[in-house]
Amino acid sequence: MTIPIAWRPDQEVLKRARLTAFLSQCGEPDYASLHRRSIDDIEWYTEEMLRFLQVAFDPPYTKLLDTSEGIEWPRWCVGGGLNISSACLDGKEPRQPAISWEGEEGGTRSWSYKALQMAVRKCAAGLRDIGVQKGDRVAVHLPMMPETAAVLLALARIGAVAIPLFTGYGHAAIEERVRDVGATVIFTANAFPRRGKSIASKTVVDQVAASYPELRHVVVVPRLDNFEAPMTAGRDLTWDELCSRGTDDSVCPTSTEDPLIIIYSSGTTGRPKGMVHLHGTFPIKGASDMAFGFDVGKNTRICWVTDIGWVMGPWLFYGALMLGGTVVLYDGAPDFPHPARLWAFADRHGVDVLGLSPTLIRALQPHGDEIARRYDLSKLKLFGSTGEPWNTEPWQWLFEVIGKSRVPIINYSGGTEISGGILLNNPLLEMKPCGFSAACLGIAADVVDEHGNSIREGVGELVVRKPWLGMTHGFHNDRERYHDTYWSMFPGTWRHGDFAEIDADGHWFIHGRSDDTIKVAGKRIGPAEIESVLVSHSAVVEAAVIAIPDERTGNAIAAFVVRNGEVEADALKDLVAGELGRPLRPSVVAFVTAIPKTRNGKLMRRLVRAAWLDQPTGDLTAVDNLQALEEIRSVRKTFQ
Repeated sequence: MTIPIAWRPDQEVLKRARLTAFLSQCGEPDYASLHRRSIDDIEWYTEEMLRFLQVAFDPPYTKLLDTSEGIEWPRWCVGGGLNISSACLDGKEPRQPAISWEGEEGGTRSWSYKALQMAVRKCAAGLRDIGVQKGDRVAVHLPMMPETAAVLLALARIGAVAIPLFTGYGHAAIEERVRDVGATVIFTANAFPRRGKSIASKTVVDQVAASYPELRHVVVVPRLDNFEAPMTAGRDLTWDELCSRGTDDSVCPTSTEDPLIIIYSSGTTGRPKGMVHLHGTFPIKGASDMAFGFDVGKNTRICWVTDIGWVMGPWLFYGALMLGGTVVLYDGAPDFPHPARLWAFADRHGVDVLGLSPTLIRALQPHGDEIARRYDLSKLKLFGSTGEPWNTEPWQWLFEVIGKSRVPIINYSGGTEISGGILLNNPLLEMKPCGFSAACLGIAADVVDEHGNSIREGVGELVVRKPWLGMTHGFHNDRERYHDTYWSMFPGTWRHGDFAEIDADGHWFIHGRSDDTIKVAGKRIGPAEIESVLVSHSAVVEAAVIAIPDERTGNAIAAFVVRNGEVEADALKDLVAGELGRPLRPSVVAFVTAIPKTRNGKLMRRLVRAAWLDQPTGDLTAVDNLQALEEIRSVRKTFQ
């Protein structure tokens, strides 16, 4: 079945798009031609992209790309000098808003580029005064607030390496990561609000410090008024105390290959993976995706509902500030104290680009259409979406009801190790529901069978055949694990771990993680396809689908369903069978109140499977609702 086009750019969109200007610079007639050239000649594209983004190197690089250590370990802009804090702050209009912020409790703040630069200089001076030097690791355990941006840029400015951490982590998860990198300083908030409750983040960090004596300093940033956090003399500093030690205008002369940030991604088993990114890779890849896919430029007001511990947090700060945009931050639960909070926020702050996840939209959709219509979203130009595959119904609700079929959904898929996207919609191309119009520029993406052969109109592994500026520089202290994870299945080719498909029109679709994919009676299907059918029922809010052992077919399908109305399990089984065929009729439909997710909203199907089959769960540090696992185990007993 051919999926119809849902959105086409009009002449106004085509004219204003930054991608149109880039096409003109490159002398290419359309995106397809530009993309072909960008992967046929990666170095040509990278140079053109750097010129478009006006990235200044001091000294200039001597070689753009060096693959002498193999395609797995490319070196970019070799010999070039670049401190990304300069690219984010220098040459910007001083009075332009750099950051606009709103907290769950209703407070707002705004920092101009001048104010941000001053905060960065003060923070940098304070860090140097307490002994932080080039190469030192500093953990950032802060909610999304203006000071978080200042900390990231101050660390870059002095050549230290930022370790962003999820604000929802417990002390064990934080300690594992700071111990892994040898962090000596950590930034945290006194507390932050979630659904009207105060989360005492400083207390969690104190637990870390009690068992990790190498933590010399804890810097406490005030987030909640009238919340007194315990302070340890000689170790703890307030934000004001740190920033009262003068200003520092100097910039550490870092190279493009100096480490900038280590972002942890939870592993299926074993310890988490620390993705190492450099001054000359992660921010530039993020900024190019932001410019070409999300049309961000000077004065663009971009918001992403995220956390500093997820890749989209640093991506948002570095990318938007490099491009001269305004970072619009919301710190709190996006549906509190009412389910239209996100739309009210976007209205108040005049957001141009609003990034969110399919999980969030699935949670907001049941509250109805009228509540969203109370707010003016006419300034909104684009929705951004990443984190997981879409289901058709919530995609259509966001596009048709909230966006009034005017605002395109820029679907974006890649990851922490990519520095952004492999696949990306953009303002010049037609879009299909839940799909991707194309691969990102400079990304030689493909879909292959189990032998590594390219396939079309069939589901296979998503791979990248050439290096790109933005590849992680490996896992921290684990070179072999990095190689085994991405390069061992198809030598010389990056295997991303997603199942994907390219349809007859050249549009791409993600079908979930390849280790989630289900094969029943010889037919392979992504769980998201079955979940889409289930959530199409009016009584189903959310669903997660896994494969379970079956003596007759090898695997059978089990579905875990959150409902908001009356529906019987057999009715849902028949619905799937009617849509997808009898072989794919679920053997089990279990009703639960919640499905395990990460804190950024990804369904954790591997944990659903582990709980149902009583298997080891592996790393749980990124899980937002551990009680959902216990419920699945409890429900399992009723099926025995």
